[in-house]
Order: sequence, then C-alpha cells, then structure tokens
Amino acid sequence: MKTYAGIPGENASLENSKVVLVTVPYDGTSTWGKGADKGPELFLDASENMELYDIETGTEPYLEGVFLAGEVAENSTPEAMTEAVYQKTKELLKTDKLFTLFGGEHSVSIGSIRALGEKYDNLTVLQLDAHTDLRPDFHGSTSNHACAVFEANQKHNLVQVGIRSMDAEENQYLPEGRVFFAHEIANNENWVNDVLEKVSGNVYITIDLDAFDPSIAPSTGTPEPGGLQWYPTLELLRKVFEKCNVVAFDIVELMDSPYSKPTAFLAAKLYYKMLAYYHINKD
Repeated sequence: MKTYAGIPGENASLENSKVVLVTVPYDGTSTWGKGADKGPELFLDASENMELYDIETGTEPYLEGVFLAGEVAENSTPEAMTEAVYQKTKELLKTDKLFTLFGGEHSVSIGSIRALGEKYDNLTVLQLDAHTDLRPDFHGSTSNHACAVFEANQKHNLVQVGIRSMDAEENQYLPEGRVFFAHEIANNENWVNDVLEKVSGNVYITIDLDAFDPSIAPSTGTPEPGGLQWYPTLELLRKVFEKCNVVAFDIVELMDSPYSKPTAFLAAKLYYKMLAYYHINKD
C-alpha cells in the first residue's frame, strides 16, 4: 500500500490519522506553463525522500497520521472538476479530520473552499500567491485558474499575500485593506503582523507555489520575480496556526519540468511544516 511520505501503515489508515490528503492532478485551464497535472506525483515522490523529524518544533508530524484519501481524476470540464472536488471535500469533512489538498492548477481550490465555507461560519481564506486570481470568468469558464478565489472573495474574508501580477479589471474586486502586495512586503519589516491582524477565526490556507520567489521555487506555471522567501513565509504560517483555527489547507501549481525537483522538495517540506504547526497547536 502506498502511503504519504512512505510512512508506516499504522500511521496511514483513516482510523489512525488526524489528517486526510486529497490529490487533484488537474491542468485543464493553465495558460502558459503546462504540467501541473504532474504536481501531486512529484510532491508525493519528494515527500518520500524527506527526513521526518522537524527540527524547529522537535516533532515527527507523521506520527499523528496522514491518510491518502485518493485523487479526484475528473477532467472533462473545469466545472465538472470543481463539482467533483466539492463533493469529495464534503465527504471527507464528515470525518472531522484536517482536510488537505495538493493540486493541480489553482482552479482545484474552488470546490474545496466552497465545501469548507458551507461547514464553517466566518471563514477567512488566506491566499499566498503571485496573482490575484479574481476574475469572475476567464476563457468562458468560472472555474478557470484565473478565477480561483473570486467566489471566495464574494462569500468569505479573503486575505491575499505576495501579489505582484494582476489584470486591470481585477482592481474592482480587490478585498479592500486585505491585499499585501509583494513590493510593499519588501519594504515593511512588520508585514507578518500586519497580515495577522486581518486573519482570524476559522481559516483556509491556499498556497500557490508561485507566491515564492522563482529563485527558490522555479517550477510553477507562471513564475513571477520578487516573490516570498522561505523563512518569513514560515513565520507567517506558524503564527496563523498559533492564532487561528486552521480548518484546511491546499498547495497548488507545482509544475513538471526538467528543474522540478527543488520546487517539489520545497512543496513537500512546506506541507510537512504546516502539519507540524497544526499539531503543536492542537496538542
């Protein structure tokens, strides 16, 4: 039986796991770099090559259990994929375990955020991303990757971090006072605390790997210069887990390329770090 990160079977059953992990190998609407459908496979392979002791927290998060809950393979249309992710998420939320998802392109988050929003009141969606993803529709679909958080912004408290690329039409949809542009972060030593002031209650974290600077995460669909760095991002995430009730998170846009391994390993470590932060604040 294949398990997350190659962990022992007793730590990988649904019964013994506090975390469920769904993969969505979808790349139906990306508009430049293709290969995000290979992201989950690359992530799982990199995860098997990590050492599973987290130095910072002094913990081994895998001991709390991670259940591989299968993949959502629906790819006939963007809308059908969104509905399939939504239904899968609703099903897994009944287990009352931490829901996690690995994409695929960013459109895979639409369905899972929709399901979490139905379960939790006053949901904050914390988006780490190079792009705003706030178009109502794009190329004839409301489930395009460029629309990844439009619905979330209409229904929930959306906080955007690391933004450095957008279309002029998206200005009208920006969540007022809750967008932290990359060029402003670069000149603000207090940016982590400023973000924390906007994040509270039940939180869904969605991380597009292009939020990171391409110097450390080059293998994404649309790498943008001037992105987030590793340790400040971990500081933000650690403090969010300390302050808030994180109910789910996803990581998306890992792209297959000849240089995918560094980004895949960053994604694997990032996921594991978030598990560590989650567990130390639940115990």
